[in-house]
Amino acid sequence: MSDTKPPIFELRVAVTTPDYERLVKFYCLGLGIEPAAVWNNDGGRALMLEMGKATLEIFDERQAEVIDGLEAGKRVSGQVRFALQVPDLKAAMGRMLANGATLVHEPVLTPWGDLNVRLQDPDGMQITLFQAK
Repeated sequence: MSDTKPPIFELRVAVTTPDYERLVKFYCLGLGIEPAAVWNNDGGRALMLEMGKATLEIFDERQAEVIDGLEAGKRVSGQVRFALQVPDLKAAMGRMLANGATLVHEPVLTPWGDLNVRLQDPDGMQITLFQAK
């Protein structure tokens, strides 16, 4: 058995917002999760939400166009978009909409069999919720 360690242990994405309370409420209530850690440093506030396994996808412009076309009907996402696998797409979508999400496109069944919906958080971040079939 090898004693080599993987080059990366964890991926974290840090989001900075002008309305901290609004975005905390959106992600905590919208996703139904509690903060794993909370920090208050020199008047600044931060929290960490554990969101399961993390991966980094790198798309070229054509692939982004294909995925946006499937999920939203046209190219709409920015350079960064969250994709979150959820156990119940309808319930997660309802919670997020109730907590300030904007529906970009109704749920679609992808060619690979997942059910995907495109939303936008209150700061404009594009989010794909997907339920694997």
